[in-house]
Amino acid sequence: MASSGKKKTTMAKLMRESRLRERRLDKQARKDARKQAPADDPERPAETLSGDELEAAWPGPAQPALAGVDHAAPEGG
Repeated sequence: MASSGKKKTTMAKLMRESRLRERRLDKQARKDARKQAPADDPERPAETLSGDELEAAWPGPAQPALAGVDHAAPEGG
């Protein structure tokens, strides 16, 4: 029996599926790049740091705040 010739999938669905395929390929490429990157690289971006490494990177209460910034209310007014 011959096909009816009518397209059963809308263009919107085809576009969604193609975007999904592209996202999955990009994600896999990033994952592969992380695996191949050296683990002891000091120049690693923050997005690849673990939770403990991120906490160590943020200034804690023992570290001084920015020097030279006056947070007092302005005089007059």
